Amino acid sequence: MSMPEVSQSESDIKIRQKASVISLLVSVILLITKFVGFRMTGSQGIFSDAMESIVNVLAAVVAIYAIKEAAKPADKEHPYGHGKLEYFSSIFEGGLVSFAGALILIEAVQSLIFGHEVRNLGFGAAILAITGIVNLGLGWYLIRIGRFHKSIALETSGKHVLSDVTTSAGIFIGILLVWATGLVWIDAVSAIFVGLLLSYSGLKIFRKSAGVLVDETDDFLISELASLFGKAAFPGMIRIHAARIIRSGRFHHIDAHIVVPEYWDVLKAHDEVNRFEHKVIDQYSHDGELHFHMDPCHARYCRMCDVENCKIRKREFEKRIPYSVEELISPNEPLELLRS
Repeated sequence: MSMPEVSQSESDIKIRQKASVISLLVSVILLITKFVGFRMTGSQGIFSDAMESIVNVLAAVVAIYAIKEAAKPADKEHPYGHGKLEYFSSIFEGGLVSFAGALILIEAVQSLIFGHEVRNLGFGAAILAITGIVNLGLGWYLIRIGRFHKSIALETSGKHVLSDVTTSAGIFIGILLVWATGLVWIDAVSAIFVGLLLSYSGLKIFRKSAGVLVDETDDFLISELASLFGKAAFPGMIRIHAARIIRSGRFHHIDAHIVVPEYWDVLKAHDEVNRFEHKVIDQYSHDGELHFHMDPCHARYCRMCDVENCKIRKREFEKRIPYSVEELISPNEPLELLRS
């Protein structure tokens, strides 16, 4: 079972790179617009929104580099490809988001304690409305491209941009309340709300991407494999366990143990397992490769093995048992399934 080349189509690469450049350009324009709004109004809420846009710009720059490098094929020094660089981009963005949230909190608390002046609130509200609508479109675009073309960096950026829309909406409401009531402290409170929300969302982004870097088990992907193993199974593919997934950007490396009839010779076991691997990976939701370590059945799986005219059968075949996440990730054979 040879290792296929980790490759990506030219069109996929260009689409992801184009999306990252669009994200950078739009983020720069929004950053300038929001800082103009802050200078014109003195609003802490708009300041917090502008600080978040700084994160978007920096994250977009890093994403451009990460997406470009992640697209490189596997080589001698990087046999699993360069896809994990996209997760470093997401970790960087998560850290920046949390840092920006902390700065916003400090500034907003000081304004709440010592007070501050606001002006031109109608202009500020208009700025927030326009930038919020633009961010809504950008976030939807980045998530759509990221999911379709399997780019975690773009998808993370898109989710962060959509979180901007939520915070902008909260600040917009705060600006309107200040405008209507004259209570300036509401502006600082809305900025505190943004700071807390950013700190929390940044930690979530960091935690999720760090989990992928250390190859944390993804129950959703294992569940997908469980379904595919069941659908693709044919006589001789008796049982599977010890499944593991290494995620390298859009490319996934999967390995597992598979139980096959112990009397099969090496050639037959190789050919049949190879056929099964292709059936599974062709239906998998990501580009990838699947490798099995073969275990002999030792006549212990008879009641769930549908091989006809088996030379060593000890009891009649009963039925195939659906796979569970717990069974697939278990490093040991599922003994509870072997008990009479």
